[in-house]
Amino acid sequence: MESDEPFLFAIYLHHANIVCMFTITYSKQAARALTRMPANERKRVRGKIREYATNPDQQANNVKKLQGREGYRLRVGNWRVIFTQDGRVMAIHEIGARGGVY
Repeated sequence: MESDEPFLFAIYLHHANIVCMFTITYSKQAARALTRMPANERKRVRGKIREYATNPDQQANNVKKLQGREGYRLRVGNWRVIFTQDGRVMAIHEIGARGGVY
């Protein structure tokens, strides 16, 4: 992961006079997966995570609830991001290729 981005950060949404904050956390496994993937793919995955955090209701996010376990799946090309959401906290648990992350 690039050194200028912490593992824990917040995204602020400014809509009219309302400010919402979403905190994104990465598990060690997810952070390690990000550092090992190609830079262009890492940028796409991080961008999609931010996009979801800023607008979770957008249909283009391609998020589905997981069956048989807790959490959600965010699809980014051939990569999958497994996360849970608790209030304003989005916890990224796993990031991996589509066949191996489940």
